[in-house]
Amino acid sequence: MRNTAKITTAVLAAGALTLGLSACGADSASTDGPLIVAASPVPHAEILNYVKDNLAEKEGLDLQVKEFTDYVTPNTATQDGSVGANYFQNKPYLDDFNKKNGTDIVPVVTVHLEPLGLYSHKVKKADDLKSGATVAIPNDTVNEARALKLLAANGLITLKAGVGNEATPSDITKNPKNLTFKELEAAQTPRSLDDVDAAVVNGNYAIESDLKPSEDALILESPKNNPYGNFLAVKKGSEDDPRVKKLAKLLTSPEVKKFIQDKYAGSVLASF
Repeated sequence: MRNTAKITTAVLAAGALTLGLSACGADSASTDGPLIVAASPVPHAEILNYVKDNLAEKEGLDLQVKEFTDYVTPNTATQDGSVGANYFQNKPYLDDFNKKNGTDIVPVVTVHLEPLGLYSHKVKKADDLKSGATVAIPNDTVNEARALKLLAANGLITLKAGVGNEATPSDITKNPKNLTFKELEAAQTPRSLDDVDAAVVNGNYAIESDLKPSEDALILESPKNNPYGNFLAVKKGSEDDPRVKKLAKLLTSPEVKKFIQDKYAGSVLASF
């Protein structure tokens, strides 16, 4: 991730949590113990807890859910064995994380998409943003690029041709509204809405902040051919763990699809 100081702080701050889970590390490594899954609170932990409360017992799965509010600790805890799996991220983010941290975490099954959206407390339409408006965007590499591509897809900016998942504001070739970009940790973007003119917010953080992506977003990411589906992930070599296979099956069951549709009403979309 681009903001090294912030990531270092996040990792250090998360250290206590990771150490706190270490006592469970032996169980996580053993296919006989409970499967401990690290997850973002919304919607990931909610979906997992639905599985735990309604489906897991029938499959003989002892499922434990550990919630994290950052995008770093779930992967570091999975890599060191403190947890047996995680559920919070998409493929471009994981590819970038593995590359930069030397980890070998792999996806197991894609479950849902949380459309990225542009939100504002000051305007009702994206076109109403004034010249020089400040827009908050996530500061990690993949989500920043994703945010910029969302703005470009809706005509607010133009990006260099062929720019990929490392796009930054320096790759903007046209900016007709002279937008200024404020780079923040992803979790902070919804909290910035009173201080900026608009913010691009990840779906899970939008829902946690009582925003309804399907209703409140000025512009919203399209699910068509979208590479940002969220999946269950494990350390390489654990894909054949019978507990992981059971959870993968349950996460892509008709019961979970109905739960997602009923609970999130289009703000979270099942990807199976």
